[in-house]
Formats: sequence, structure tokens, C-alpha cells
Amino acid sequence: MLWGLTAIVVVGSIFLQFSIREEQRADAPAFQADFELTDHRGIVQTDEDFAGRWLLVFFGFANCPDVCPTTLAEVAAVMDALGSDAAKVQPLFISIDPERDTPEKLAEFVPAFEADIVGLTGTADQIKRTSETFRVYFEKIEEAASPNGYTMGHSSQLFLFDPQGGYVGAWTYGTSAEEIVSDLRARM
Repeated sequence: MLWGLTAIVVVGSIFLQFSIREEQRADAPAFQADFELTDHRGIVQTDEDFAGRWLLVFFGFANCPDVCPTTLAEVAAVMDALGSDAAKVQPLFISIDPERDTPEKLAEFVPAFEADIVGLTGTADQIKRTSETFRVYFEKIEEAASPNGYTMGHSSQLFLFDPQGGYVGAWTYGTSAEEIVSDLRARM
């Protein structure tokens, strides 16, 4: 009888632990911000360097003719509209074009938006790993009229991560700064 009671307690404990783990998974973010890249000042940065701040993350490339500069202009408008709350948010621009987007190239590109955007780049392998972590698509597309004979096709959403680095949501390309600010303030 004691063995039967012990077996019931052990099975019950295992079931309870499994249930708690499943409940925790249901509340967990879809994925975490996870990267180790070099910023536009030549400093290696990881997601941990931005812990405690909301992250606005956009993947693109400096030679982009429209989507990237338009989105970064919206990010700048968001940061401006946040006023004093902007200190709680860090915008990141992660290059998907490590061949052309060196730290020096990003140092010319991201400051033009005047929003304290941190430009990040790395080796082709680092960019590939980072894009897989964030679940973004990109590809090199041969195009003779583009600089160096190619352009980049890529996902164009703006990601939001909470101060613990957990994915919160994303806005599609073309979402207005006003809508982003409203949504962001409601979450903060």
C-alpha cells in the first residue's frame, strides 16, 4: 500500500511540474532578441547591452532606395513624439548587407535620422544567425543598376521587444508614427 501511495505522489508531482511548465510556456514570448553584432562606432554589442529598455528593431540596408529610409524616418518621428519616454526605448537598425554595410558606412547612414538609432552589422554568418533568431527573410538580388550590382530583398516589419528582450509584436511597413506611438505608449 505504501508503494502504491508513493507511486501516486510521484506521478502527481510529475504531472504538476509538467502542467506548470506548459503554463509558463504559454506566457513566454514567441522569441527573444538575441544577437552579437558590431555597432556603427565599432563596438561589439549584444542584446544584453540594451536590457531594461524597449527595443524597436528594423532589418534593412543602407543602400535601400525607399523602404529602409522611410521606416527609419518613421522611427525618428516615433522617438520625437515619445518625448521624455524616448529614454525608455532604443531603436536598432540591423543590416542584412554585411558586404557593403561596414561600421563606417552605418556611421554615415544612421545618424542622419537624428533618433539615436544604433546601427548594427557583422559577418555574413553573424547576420544569418541573427536573422534566423528574429525570423526575418533576406536575400541578395543581382541588379546591374544598383551599387555593386546587387540589391537586397528583405522583410520590412518593425519589431518591438520588451525590456527583458521578449518579442511583443511588430508593425508592417507603412504603419504611421502616430499609430506606433499610440500602441507603444499603451504597452509601456
